[in-house]
Amino acid sequence: MDSNQRKKSQKTWYLTTPIYYPSDKLHVGHAYTTVAADALVRFHRLYGDGVFFVTGTDEHGQKIAQKASEAGKTPKEFVDGIVQFIQDPLWKTLGISYDRFIRTTDQEHTRVVQNVFEQLLERGDIYKGTYEGWYCLPDETFWTESKLIDGNCPDCGRPVERVQQESYFFKMSRYQDRMIQYILTHPDFIQPTSRRNEMLSFLESGLEDLSISRTGLTWGIPVPHDPAHVIYVWFDALLNYLTAADYLEAPEKFARTWPPDVQLVGKEIVRFHTIIWPIILMALQLPLPERVFGHGWLLIGDTKMSKSRGNAVDPIALTQKYGVDAVRYYLLREVPFGADGSYTEEALRLRINVDLANDLGNLLSRTTAMINRFSAGYIPFPHSVPREPDQVLPKLVVEIYDAVDHAMQQLLISDALSHIFRLIHAANKYIEDRAPWNLAKNPATKDELDHVLYNLAESLRIVSVLLTPFLIETPQKIRQQLGLTTPVRSYREAIFGQLQGGEHIKRGDALFPRLDLHGEQHEAAGGMEPSTEAVKTTPSSPNPPRPEEATNPITIDDFQKIDLRVGTIRHAEVVPSADRLLKLTVFDGIRDRTIVSGIRAHYDPEKLVGQQVVLVANLKPVKLRGILSEGMLLAGSQGGRLSLVTPLSELPEGARVK
Repeated sequence: MDSNQRKKSQKTWYLTTPIYYPSDKLHVGHAYTTVAADALVRFHRLYGDGVFFVTGTDEHGQKIAQKASEAGKTPKEFVDGIVQFIQDPLWKTLGISYDRFIRTTDQEHTRVVQNVFEQLLERGDIYKGTYEGWYCLPDETFWTESKLIDGNCPDCGRPVERVQQESYFFKMSRYQDRMIQYILTHPDFIQPTSRRNEMLSFLESGLEDLSISRTGLTWGIPVPHDPAHVIYVWFDALLNYLTAADYLEAPEKFARTWPPDVQLVGKEIVRFHTIIWPIILMALQLPLPERVFGHGWLLIGDTKMSKSRGNAVDPIALTQKYGVDAVRYYLLREVPFGADGSYTEEALRLRINVDLANDLGNLLSRTTAMINRFSAGYIPFPHSVPREPDQVLPKLVVEIYDAVDHAMQQLLISDALSHIFRLIHAANKYIEDRAPWNLAKNPATKDELDHVLYNLAESLRIVSVLLTPFLIETPQKIRQQLGLTTPVRSYREAIFGQLQGGEHIKRGDALFPRLDLHGEQHEAAGGMEPSTEAVKTTPSSPNPPRPEEATNPITIDDFQKIDLRVGTIRHAEVVPSADRLLKLTVFDGIRDRTIVSGIRAHYDPEKLVGQQVVLVANLKPVKLRGILSEGMLLAGSQGGRLSLVTPLSELPEGARVK
């Protein structure tokens, strides 16, 4: 369904994140989930949908009680401090625009949990018995012998302890066949498909009744009329989604909100949300969520990020160093939503340099500089019919408008950003193709120049609209430099042609200054045409790295084995599947050869065309991202800077370098 066919529903669009366990401060892996949720709800608000966005904390259980005891605090005192940090500064800094922050220690939640327990007890879905089996304390999860892997918890791999005690049980087994049938007949219920297949396999292996109470523990919600028992933390936690929607407090609001449209969870808790949770709802005779989406993890190497492993990354520290928009962009763009991805700070810096500084920042800087120079600082409005080259961007905007909408409906957040940057790339290429500095030299091409400048400004305005769900500060910064005084209010503002012309642009600082290898700012994007690009630099550090001494001496015979030749770059483009790489066509005096080079963070592809370079002509070809690379370019690098080796004066292609 494309954006032109969608109609606003009277139902509130309800999205939830998992509620986080406040046994310690949250890390960037938790931020990944919540920033993704925030982007989705901001998109739906922009589209005009009524939205209800819930996040919160899961505060009961044995692990919290132990952590509090070790800290010399009551459990409530212990969690209060961490919850305060989560709300402010963490979610506030990252711009998380939740509508409700729920805590499982809220009195309203206690009422809901006890009410649900009594309903299910009365219907015969809960009974009292004796539990004997295995318990994983870190995950607060019960397991039967058959589910253990090498005697350990099948989810986290850590040791389990043998438990035997009186317990209340929830009759999960009663709903096994019905749950299997529901998943089979609702293919979108569990996403992505790989998670769906895992859950079907789990169900088909046999579903046992779930122990849902503990004795000997006081930190939890008491079982109604049997206070020796507290309700199992997972049964308690899952019901937060009912509490948040005012299940007992406001039936009319609940009717407009329920069921959730999207529930985002990490893949490690998909089983709780796609088997236990929907079976509880079946027992309550309530509609099930439309979609439960189990996203992947941000990994450090091949290991899940966690405080206990000592590899957690503090998102507050990242925002202080790089800015909130850079961190949000990296989290949303780097990993296809649903898959695992590896976090590295180097990858974050590359995203800033390649996408935000080189592509977006440079486009804004070049456009406003040219409007200043060629149109007295005012955005022109062309009055003639545009030539064919000047219809490229308006036509692309129509395509991108629907592509972004479709991607966000399918929760393909990274894809949506990729589509937006297709427009940014196209606008940068349009500058090179139309060369407005040449059009400005001839009064006869004044109208063509107006078309070019208008199209660039209008494309940037549309980018500011499309980026609004993803970035917090950048869209308004773009608009301010374009002389626009109003914030973005509607997705339909991303339709081409709404600039009136006559807006007085106000050039400002670079959106995203380029970073060196260590994350320090060292240049601002800017400039107008290839020969006059203005670049400001600042020292990357007070003590720049010193060159290393040459090691491993070689003989002249060794050097002569390397065939170094001068070539000219005829074509350059970004490798679609790896946008840090460039695919270059280099003429070596005899033929064109393809070379894949990792220089995207340092060079715009359009500016490389016509550049002479030195290449290793006899390097064995190798496939990179499915492309046969037939050589290597020489470059020098230090302190995060890189420069291609090029002749001081032009040489014939194929000239030997000795």
